[in-house]
Amino acid sequence: MTTVLLVDDHALLRKGFRMVLQAEPDLEVVGEAADGRVAVEQVRALRPDVVLMDVRMPGGDGITATEQIVAAHPSTRVLVLTTFDLDEYAFGALRAGASGFLLKNAEPAELVAAIRTVARGDAVVAPRATRRMLDLMADKLPAGDPAEPRADDRLAGLTPREREVLQLMAEGLSNTEIAERLVLSATTVKTHVGNVLAKLGARDRVQAVVVAYQTGLATPG
Repeated sequence: MTTVLLVDDHALLRKGFRMVLQAEPDLEVVGEAADGRVAVEQVRALRPDVVLMDVRMPGGDGITATEQIVAAHPSTRVLVLTTFDLDEYAFGALRAGASGFLLKNAEPAELVAAIRTVARGDAVVAPRATRRMLDLMADKLPAGDPAEPRADDRLAGLTPREREVLQLMAEGLSNTEIAERLVLSATTVKTHVGNVLAKLGARDRVQAVVVAYQTGLATPG
C-alpha cells in the first residue's frame, strides 16, 4: 500500500484527487493540507510515501515545503502539481528535491501512474522535458567547467563511461536511446545510470541531470 498526502489550497481539487486515488486498491490517502507549512507538519506526523504538492499556495509555498520535507524525510517522495509543463515554480521544486511534476489537468490514469512511479523511486519527468526545463532556467543554475575540477566536484567519482552516460541523460536521451548511441545493451545502460545516481547521491534521474548542469558537464542549448 502506497500512502499519499494531498497538498493544494483548493478543497475541490483535493476532493477530486482523493476520489481518484481511493478507487485504487494499492493507494491510500492519509491526509490533506491547504498550504506548505501544514504539509510539512503532516509529513512529520503521517510519514506518507508520496506527497502530491501544489506549488503556488498562500500561507506557505510548495517549493519551500518540498525542500524541508526532502531534507527531513528522505524516504518521502514529492510529486509537484503545476499548471504549465515549463513552469518556473515546478523547476524550483525539482531543484528543491521533488521527484517530478504533473500537470493539474492530467487524466486520472496519469495521476495514478505518476504516483506509483514516484513511489518506486523513479522520476516523473520525460527526459526531453527535463532538458527543456533546465535550458529554460539555465541562468539560475551555477556555472561550472568540467575541465577545471573544483573542491566540491561531484563528478570526481564517475568513470569516463558514467560521465558519458550522464551527459547523454542531460541531453534528454532515454535509456534506450543511450544504448543505441553507445552501442550498449539496455541492461548495461540501466546499470550505468544506477551507478551515476548512487555516486552523485541523486534521488532520481532529474536530480542527476541538475548536477550535470551545475558542474558544467552539460550546458544549455
